[in-house]
Amino acid sequence: MFWKTLSSEYISNHIYFTARRDRCQREDGTIVDPYFVVELPTSATALALTAENKVLMVKQYRHPIGEVILETPGGFIDPGEDFSTGMKRELMEETGYDFEEIEYLGRVAANPGVLNNYTELYLAKGGVKAREQQLDHNEEIEVVEITLEELTEMLMHQEIKQSLHVNCIFFALLKMGKLSFTG
Repeated sequence: MFWKTLSSEYISNHIYFTARRDRCQREDGTIVDPYFVVELPTSATALALTAENKVLMVKQYRHPIGEVILETPGGFIDPGEDFSTGMKRELMEETGYDFEEIEYLGRVAANPGVLNNYTELYLAKGGVKAREQQLDHNEEIEVVEITLEELTEMLMHQEIKQSLHVNCIFFALLKMGKLSFTG
């Protein structure tokens, strides 16, 4: 089932968009050419709960889909940075909140047919406002505080559009006992 990479050619080399064209050979000898891969750094996102048990969401414009959407806070992990440390940093930068507890939930691949990265999922608890946001030059982020009940309603009505963040919310609610499955 594994493919052998016969050659790779970079067609873009940017921190947020590195793309390459691979020439591959399947085990049965079939040549797959071209196969395009987008390389991205590992990212992390968290369902962030304040000390008052309110959910912190971030509202921002997403140019590729041309919409303003609600998401869980998160971002790319810096090279060599521990994932949970990177998650804490992203939470502080985007929300201005410091969190008492960061609990690992798992990892997901957004689109492994094209993208080579994973997103680490967390549940952050006990958030307390520590400072103002420290956003990147290209970020415009509004922090929105909602209840867990409002979040669940939004999730059930497909109002959260970022699929990685839907996964994070799902696993966090499951971990917190707010979702259950019966067979």
